[in-house]
Amino acid sequence: MKIKILPEIISNKIAAGEVVERPSSVVKELVENALDAGSTQIIIEVEKGGKYLIRVSDNGAGMSKDDALLSIERYATSKIFKDEDLFSISTFGFRGEALPSIASVSRFTLVTKEKNAQSGIEIKIEGGKIKSVNDKGSPDGTMITVKDLFVNTPARRKFMKSTDTEMGHIADTVASLALGRHDVHFRLLHNGKTVYNWLTAPDSAQRAEDVLGKETRNSLYPLKFWSDNISISGWISSPVVKKSTGRGIYIFVNGRFVKDRVIQHALLEGYSTRLIKGQFPFSVIFVNIPYNLVDVNVHPAKREVRFADQKKVHESVETAVKNALDLLDPYKRSYHPPSPLSPPARGREYKPVANPLAGKNAPSFLRPMIREDISSFSPLQPGENNTPISPPLEGEDRTSLSPPLAGGDKGEGEKPGTQSTLWGKKQFKDLRILDQLHGTYIITESDEGIILIDQHAAHERILYEQLKNRPGGTNKQAVQKLLMPEVIETGYREAGILEKLLPDFQKAGIEAEPFGGNAFVVKSVPAFLADKEVKGIIIEIMEKIIETGFAPGLQKASDEVMKLVACHGAIRANQQLSEREIRTLVDQLDDCEMPSHCPHGRPTWISFSIKELEKLFKRTG
Repeated sequence: MKIKILPEIISNKIAAGEVVERPSSVVKELVENALDAGSTQIIIEVEKGGKYLIRVSDNGAGMSKDDALLSIERYATSKIFKDEDLFSISTFGFRGEALPSIASVSRFTLVTKEKNAQSGIEIKIEGGKIKSVNDKGSPDGTMITVKDLFVNTPARRKFMKSTDTEMGHIADTVASLALGRHDVHFRLLHNGKTVYNWLTAPDSAQRAEDVLGKETRNSLYPLKFWSDNISISGWISSPVVKKSTGRGIYIFVNGRFVKDRVIQHALLEGYSTRLIKGQFPFSVIFVNIPYNLVDVNVHPAKREVRFADQKKVHESVETAVKNALDLLDPYKRSYHPPSPLSPPARGREYKPVANPLAGKNAPSFLRPMIREDISSFSPLQPGENNTPISPPLEGEDRTSLSPPLAGGDKGEGEKPGTQSTLWGKKQFKDLRILDQLHGTYIITESDEGIILIDQHAAHERILYEQLKNRPGGTNKQAVQKLLMPEVIETGYREAGILEKLLPDFQKAGIEAEPFGGNAFVVKSVPAFLADKEVKGIIIEIMEKIIETGFAPGLQKASDEVMKLVACHGAIRANQQLSEREIRTLVDQLDDCEMPSHCPHGRPTWISFSIKELEKLFKRTG
């Protein structure tokens, strides 16, 4: 085996594979360079999701001809000079890999001009080879154009996703950078159309409102803590405002957006018993720490960091979160909680570490709020027109179905989904209703034994099948027009997905349409959702689909919409029902094709036969 030195063009392509994963990686590197150059205005132009064109223009310091030529050489940087600098990094970029890596896999043009210089310089590179170097008239600052990304590495190009997906990642990247720097004007354009245009803001709260919408002012509360040389600031949500995924958690370390398990774990520990397992808060956490106590050189794309004292960072974040939540606890606070989304107070207890990267700390997360309050689930009122347990839809035929066995050894060997005989008459409507246990389980009996029905799971199955089996995908009797249509603002990626899913929402009884920009207006909902917070339901559906993958028009997407709509519309646990409501619920299970499981797979009922009960009470051997 012979060992050879790799040609420079090959080594640059390998480096590009680590630094440039997709178009959003290019945007991140170029915008961070612009921020390091002291820019106050950054324009990002993108075509075809960045696959055809990415152009980043700034009004920063610019470069001289010699510096511009050095900037496209590997390991050339203005940010570190000696070994100690590696352990005290205060800038976004520092390794000198970004520009040569990007230039090696694209058609690359660099135009830059120093302030007070008579002219600028233009450098054109294709596939890592310099094609031309010319003087060029240009404004102060730098403009970098990247065309045909991965043009000479087709194996990498084929792994890029659709235009909408790639553009969604770019929009997320720009939003996180912009929210961290309210003193910079960011403008993002896609195919010539403005996606974002955020002017400089007087403070972080104003920038958060500009990017996230005015409703965030009532959703996030300030976080502040200082201990020795670590300061924690940012914003967290109260426990009643939560998400079903961790996508609402945004962490900045010395101004750098990162993914860090230590800080995320500390955040969840701070919420402790205030959130059940599987729920996540909204939070934007800024950790400021001396640069020599954090290593940012542990990930090729600089997305992760390592702390010299992880335990101390964990304790600081956890304490900061607990202290902030105590102020929101009506049983603990002795004064009014802080105003939401107000700048963190500065005083003796809060001493932020100077951070030239980000200036003032600012909140930075990209998803709209979902407010879920258990008080919104009011008990059912018998006889009301909007009673969630609805009678059979007009024209439907009640077919006698016996439920499949939920568990145990009685149905062993049967095919999944086949019906088995559990009680004599094989129908739910023939069960004798005894009582309701803890407002959650319905106790019934048959000639053969006892059957316990989970009221939420059962109602969820009923609603799901009613939505799924509506003639033509619509049923006016099951849909209620909103007196005041509700406007929903989403992120860029969510807006693209929601627009494609509008027909699927229509099938589920939710009539929505575009309302300009990233906004949509909801005009009608299924009758059983009339008293629910529709905005939160739609946002949760979006997040679930983004998390699990999205392909418009597929049955999977439609089913996911219907499942979540049914889940939100179903009666809850710990909810007392009248005899009439219990009877209606149990009877409607007979109309279901698969009455034994909710749409998510949980059993709707379990049974205990007389023989099993006699064994438990030792009446038989």
